Amino acid sequence: MFKKVLVVGSVIITAMSVFFFVNEQAVANTAQVSNTIAKSAELDPTQLNIDSLKKKIKTKLGLTVVKVEKTPVPGIALLITDQGLFYSSYNGDYFIQGKVYSLVTGVTDLAEQSLAKMRLEGMETFKDDMIVYKAKDEKYVVTVFTDITCGYCRKMHKQMDDYNARGITFRYLAYPRSGIKDRLGNYTKGFKDLRSVWCSEDSKTAMTNAKNNKGIDYRVCDKPIEGEFNFGRQVGVNGTPAIILSTGMMVPGYQPPAQLEQLLQTL
Repeated sequence: MFKKVLVVGSVIITAMSVFFFVNEQAVANTAQVSNTIAKSAELDPTQLNIDSLKKKIKTKLGLTVVKVEKTPVPGIALLITDQGLFYSSYNGDYFIQGKVYSLVTGVTDLAEQSLAKMRLEGMETFKDDMIVYKAKDEKYVVTVFTDITCGYCRKMHKQMDDYNARGITFRYLAYPRSGIKDRLGNYTKGFKDLRSVWCSEDSKTAMTNAKNNKGIDYRVCDKPIEGEFNFGRQVGVNGTPAIILSTGMMVPGYQPPAQLEQLLQTL
């Protein structure tokens, strides 16, 4: 009787050992297959792995990718970075700086199409922090990236009455051309001056005084100067003034009142 019990016990133990071994092998095989699939997706140029692509671009080029979108071009992704818009192969092996055009129906600048959409979204984000010079009989609204040290920005501002008389409302966004911080990590004078203007109780008068060399009262507050600057860089601004139209189209550089009005009439 005792021998029978031993035999039965041995059979049960052996069966359990086989079960656990098979189960462990199944788990290991499943994990190995999952890792293989994930690795294949990461390396496969036909598959878009956003996290892997962001990491590769950061490692190789030092760019922070804010947003990734597929494009109509097979295997090519659009990258919105802290330094502007670029394109890349899905696996990050190829990086493209420049424009991509669609010839499917006419000629369409895909980069500008994407940037226009981003500009409209960004302007909506910062609309409550803009310095606005509203036309009495408003017909058009333009959003202008400005810097108080910019010669053509000053020229445009001195003609504000003429722009407004033509029904053109101006909305200012801050764009310190010297950047936010210097090489030592300190805030630039351009940033601090624009922040002081935006933080003033009467920011419109402060802007006019600053652009007419009448001095700036130093102020500190929580205004999104850095956010506006970064937004500008992301959507293609690399100088001031930069005029954004209601369509999201950007017109770089100074536009005289009559010329800007004529352009707006064509929209």
